[in-house]
Amino acid sequence: MFMSDTDIVDLNENAPSVNKNKVWGVIAIIFLLLFLDQASKIWIKTHMPLHDSYQIFSWFHIYFTENPGMAFGLEIIDKKILSIIRIIAVIVLAYYLFKLLKQNYSFGFLACIVLIFVGAVGNIVDCVFYGLIFDHSYGQVATFLPEGGGYATVLHGKVVDMLYFPLIETTLPTWLPIWGGNDFIFFRPIFNLADSAICVGVFSLFLFYRKTLSKVMSK
Repeated sequence: MFMSDTDIVDLNENAPSVNKNKVWGVIAIIFLLLFLDQASKIWIKTHMPLHDSYQIFSWFHIYFTENPGMAFGLEIIDKKILSIIRIIAVIVLAYYLFKLLKQNYSFGFLACIVLIFVGAVGNIVDCVFYGLIFDHSYGQVATFLPEGGGYATVLHGKVVDMLYFPLIETTLPTWLPIWGGNDFIFFRPIFNLADSAICVGVFSLFLFYRKTLSKVMSK
């Protein structure tokens, strides 16, 4: 899906026309990933209580957790402020993507931007709406559109995470300072499809499109 910088035919902002195939490709990625992200989250919310898990393989678990913070459960700033920042960032990114579609960039470069955009939108949906349309998941399976209302107000919903990959589980050697004898798990963070889309998009930009990104940012 991803091509190198050499695949970009023209970086001229005054490119005469929009490639309709690229536009439809971008739209397809947006709707497909957003559907898969939300479908997986809604299924988890309506079928599993919080902290319930299913082991698919020894190295892959479906583990239901929620976080009020950033990707991978990070909590740095207030939830409401974070939600507002996310919304502003998505609006800016949408405008940026719209401008890029008017130029002759390769589809691979556009796909990277779209992955970041869709990932941000997917988690924003959780923050804005999930507190309103679901009740809590503590010790129970959440109800969709509960009679008594949701578990939180707008912008205070929690992001649903479920993908857990404990690739390495071991005990650190006792001779190791500070952490010796402690259990060690790699990869410990639990995430969702939206987080994955953001990471793939960002890493692909820096791996395949560093020159293109530099030229775009310099304009």
